[in-house]
Amino acid sequence: MNKKRQAAKYIVWDILAALIAWCLFFLYRKFSIENNRFEDVNMVFEDANFWRGIILLPIAWFCLYALIGSYSDVYRKSRLKELQVTFFSSLFGVIIIFFALLLDDAIGSYKTYYVTFLMLFVLHFGITYAGRLCLTTHTARLVHTRRIGFPTILIGSKDKAYNTYIDLDNQAVYSGNKFIGFIRVNGSVNNELSKIMPCLGTINDINNVIEKNNIEEVIFAVEKNEEERISDIIRLLDRRDDVILKITPDNRDILYGSVRQESIFHSPLITINPRLMEEWQYSVKRLMDIVLSLFALILLSPVFIVTAILVKCTSPGPIFYAQERIGYRGKPFMMHKFRSMYVNAESAGPALSKDDDPRITPFGKIMRKYRLDEIPQFYNVLKGTMSIVGPRPERQFFIDKIVDKAPEYLLLQKVKPGITSWGQVKYGYAENVDEMIERLRYDLLYLENMSLATDIKILLYTVIIIFQGRGK
Repeated sequence: MNKKRQAAKYIVWDILAALIAWCLFFLYRKFSIENNRFEDVNMVFEDANFWRGIILLPIAWFCLYALIGSYSDVYRKSRLKELQVTFFSSLFGVIIIFFALLLDDAIGSYKTYYVTFLMLFVLHFGITYAGRLCLTTHTARLVHTRRIGFPTILIGSKDKAYNTYIDLDNQAVYSGNKFIGFIRVNGSVNNELSKIMPCLGTINDINNVIEKNNIEEVIFAVEKNEEERISDIIRLLDRRDDVILKITPDNRDILYGSVRQESIFHSPLITINPRLMEEWQYSVKRLMDIVLSLFALILLSPVFIVTAILVKCTSPGPIFYAQERIGYRGKPFMMHKFRSMYVNAESAGPALSKDDDPRITPFGKIMRKYRLDEIPQFYNVLKGTMSIVGPRPERQFFIDKIVDKAPEYLLLQKVKPGITSWGQVKYGYAENVDEMIERLRYDLLYLENMSLATDIKILLYTVIIIFQGRGK
């Protein structure tokens, strides 16, 4: 069963539900509230609000549901959670519709407003959830009957791993884990386990195994004498938000409460390392990136043109400078800036800039002071390789040096790098690896408190820094 096809079913039903609910509501509105005769049904089609709703509401509902992540991970939907999400999203959407399209209706009393609001909410929520319930129930049945499975690997190779597999495979309600193989942690391998599934390597091979086999879930089932390795393994996987990590209940004490129980498919496992933000916040963050980047490129276009001319006139060489940086999930990308250094400034090898750096052109110093050289990075944001707010992207050369001293740096690759960051705001540019590690503390603090409100706060501080000319 194809995930995109399943998501399309939800989309089609949500659009149909929005149309049906709006049509039924309008009929009720005309014939019950406004007391029109049924022979005057043409009045419905003559009402401009009816057609506005027919055209705009399905699109608006789709955008709202997509924004909150209703069409992602469609195989793991819970009927109870779906009820909750549909209820609150319907309530929010109906409030917007009410104030946008219905509040100016001529009415006899305010009671009519309450009845109108309630009827639209009941119709939309009821019809939408009825279809979603059918789709979710059907999907759950396919999972329980093993027609749908999630590619999974076991971390562990001894008795605990074997017993965990047996427990999951013999559940009264199948959890959906389709085991591809296991990862050996230390020492020997359980003979029975090796007969059931292959050994895919050691913990150093985990990321390659995940990429090669499109793994969706990783289950930790290690022995007591191997538990100290769990933190190392999690560190290897922590920058991935495309893989669900689970652990057996008797190991949960080592995680100091950073766990959450999920029983969507009655699995006797505990999910660890949830995403940093809710799905809808990721969607809003991306929407903010696109809107603000377009706004910045349009508003700053005169500055962009003047800066480009001055770069070309004040020093020989190209206007723009492209450099490979490491971004989201450790993937390299080309970051674009206005050139602020002389050509071949790093002929002796990679080096960080410093105060009074002779490699920086005179105009480059002005650009850096007001961060004008960063303007082309809005192009990277539009492409999706960067965000406006996120940890500063670094080159692999410096990342290797940082990781030797502070391996937790790799946690920053759980999010897209940004034009500005909490580290940039509170610490600024770093002149050596030790300063980069010092700045790391602020970026890790950002990850722990990541939210849309935090992003807005960082943006406001950045604007203040720019106007004060406190860039490097």
